[in-house]
Amino acid sequence: MSQLEDMRIFAETVDAQSFTAAADRLGLSKQFVSKRIAALEKRLGARLLERTTRQLRVTDLGLAYYECTQRILLEVDAAEQMITNQTATPRGVLRLSAPMTFATMYLGPLIPAFMQRHPEVSVELELSDRIVDVIGEGYDMALRIGTLADSSLIARRITAVQLITCASPGYLRQHGVPTAPQQLAAHTCLIYGHTPQAQWTFRIGERMRKVSVSGPMRSNNGEMLRDAAVAGLGLTILPDFIVAGALAEGRLVEVLEAFRPEGFTLYAVYPQHRQSSLVVRAFTEFLVESFPQDGA
Repeated sequence: MSQLEDMRIFAETVDAQSFTAAADRLGLSKQFVSKRIAALEKRLGARLLERTTRQLRVTDLGLAYYECTQRILLEVDAAEQMITNQTATPRGVLRLSAPMTFATMYLGPLIPAFMQRHPEVSVELELSDRIVDVIGEGYDMALRIGTLADSSLIARRITAVQLITCASPGYLRQHGVPTAPQQLAAHTCLIYGHTPQAQWTFRIGERMRKVSVSGPMRSNNGEMLRDAAVAGLGLTILPDFIVAGALAEGRLVEVLEAFRPEGFTLYAVYPQHRQSSLVVRAFTEFLVESFPQDGA
């Protein structure tokens, strides 16, 4: 085992804060990881990690060594990526995180198409609505919808996401069509999330205003709310990618279109040290090619 590989094992263990988790990420046994770090500490003549039955703590020397190790490994990866890119053929593994509903509705056909175009690329895809730690958890890229927090990640705009207020034709026949957001107080609403005070935001005049809404169903899953709306249980407001099919088929009807709030943006985000990756670049361009662009 080379010194460089021992450094990789150590850095992964610090990131994961666990021998077991690091071993899983690296495809090694926990015993092997522990043995290699012990050998590294023996060679350096210093304790890098403090081990207890409940947690793993990095010593001050270990933290200094980790920071140096990270810089060295990034430079090594960049050097290897530079050589790999000269072949002009994307190859290797793309570790990707994406929102659950968006991925099930759109990435299902797109991932196979991308892999058919680039047969030397394999994909490891995790579907989750949580905001993953792209660097700390070892992802090459994450897809995110919404306003991005300031970070060291590079963000590439993929497409716009609109918010649509809608209900079934049956519900609207029975309860009437709202023509202004303030009228929602008289309607049954199907609400995303579990906040005590539910409010929807609309563009009224030149300003964005919040309107309080209520109803018998709340969920953190847009597909569940869409299906409830189709069944005639009430009005809902959801991203267009969730309701587009039901709208096209006439199972849902958009209302309050003139008051649509500002939508969101779908971004591909990735670490700075991955911007030269041919696989990351290829998948980013594939996504831009696959989704409509509005010139923004």
